[in-house]
Amino acid sequence: MRRTVSRATLGRVPVYLKYLKSLPEADKYVSATKIASSLKLGDVLVRKDLQMISGDGKPKVGYEKNDLIAKLSEYLENVDKKNRAVIVGAGKLGCALLGYPGFSDFGVDIVAAFDNDEKKIGTEAGGKHIYSVNEFKSFCKENGINIGIITVPASCAQAICDEMVECGIKAIWNFGPASLNVPDTVIVQQENLALSLAYLNVLIKD
Repeated sequence: MRRTVSRATLGRVPVYLKYLKSLPEADKYVSATKIASSLKLGDVLVRKDLQMISGDGKPKVGYEKNDLIAKLSEYLENVDKKNRAVIVGAGKLGCALLGYPGFSDFGVDIVAAFDNDEKKIGTEAGGKHIYSVNEFKSFCKENGINIGIITVPASCAQAICDEMVECGIKAIWNFGPASLNVPDTVIVQQENLALSLAYLNVLIKD
């Protein structure tokens, strides 16, 4: 049974994986203490993360390295089997997301973007093609897209969301300020960059 971990722990798993895979082949075991020291993280923090996903290590030797790599990879839903995602809205934010390579560490491959600006259609950003929004539905159905990323104005976010649902997309990452109405079977992650920045602004004034 898959355990539930925090978003913070999930964010550290790819870091653990990268470190473990960098170790010499001769290293058969690795301890939470060694991982914590190498990554400059708290020993207790790393121990709790690994325990949550892989259980306890062996006394005095720690975790069997290859087994730990396998379990962490499995938790990330086998990072080699990536979920395919698309972005609707190829503005500055959309293009920045297209060019960010770190999503692959979490098993997500952003394969294309869509826009209604004729000047952008047919061009590329981050090495990914930008298509007309008129091609959105057919592209998603033909390419097995299951994650949609919305970076359009609030006025058209719901319409884009509805098209994503029609295409069978099961998870939506919404950067618009408007809340989306979706069926219970669709997951929505609402991202409000302005609110996050405002929160930091309040914290530094306290």
